[in-house]
Amino acid sequence: MERAGHHVDRVSDGHEVLAALDRAPYDVILMDMRMPELDGLETTRRIRRRKRADSQIPIIALTANATDDDERACRAAGMDDFLCKPIQGQDLRALLQRWTNAPAAAKVS
Repeated sequence: MERAGHHVDRVSDGHEVLAALDRAPYDVILMDMRMPELDGLETTRRIRRRKRADSQIPIIALTANATDDDERACRAAGMDDFLCKPIQGQDLRALLQRWTNAPAAAKVS
């Protein structure tokens, strides 16, 4: 992603996602579903409950679980889209363009 011109911040768990949102604005969040301590579903729910502008940031689920139930759970938590691992570059680029309206140089968490 960085080679494509995107600014990327990496975090280890959902608590770090919330802290990163407190420090800076983001164009999109790529949310891993299996993070330790605070998973992607609960992190997304907490973001959506915020009464701030970043509560509506596009969130894309990243998961190795590709069932319809998994996708429904992601959407019910408030995620906007769903991408299965292993991630294909062209699929990621298409989602970033769709949700950020900018094919390059978006700030991504």
